[in-house]
Amino acid sequence: MDEIAQASRNKQVVERSYEEFSKGNIEYLRAVLKEDFVEHSPGNPSGRDAFVEFIAGSPVAEARIDLKRVVADARYAVAHYRMTPPGDERGVAVVDLWRFEDGLIAEHWDVVQPVPEDVPNGMF
Repeated sequence: MDEIAQASRNKQVVERSYEEFSKGNIEYLRAVLKEDFVEHSPGNPSGRDAFVEFIAGSPVAEARIDLKRVVADARYAVAHYRMTPPGDERGVAVVDLWRFEDGLIAEHWDVVQPVPEDVPNGMF
């Protein structure tokens, strides 16, 4: 598969993952994460099954996801979105970086920032 096709596939995997997650289908993550998935966000476990179980029991599972953009190449995909947990109308701005290996997500990094009350130029 050439790099353009890999980039397109990676983007589709990430978009579909957020779509399924937003529907409450957290189990879908098991289909796209490598078994030895590495999580770089402090406090979150590595390993596909441990990560999925952690996410399923966290407030993130109940949050509304408003995906704004996904950018991908042959090895990585980056997602930028607003996550709004119940009871937090402003929510948080999130950027996720996913590394792919053999068509599956192998690693994840993120940057999370609360959406401030006043954002003159917007965050999204």
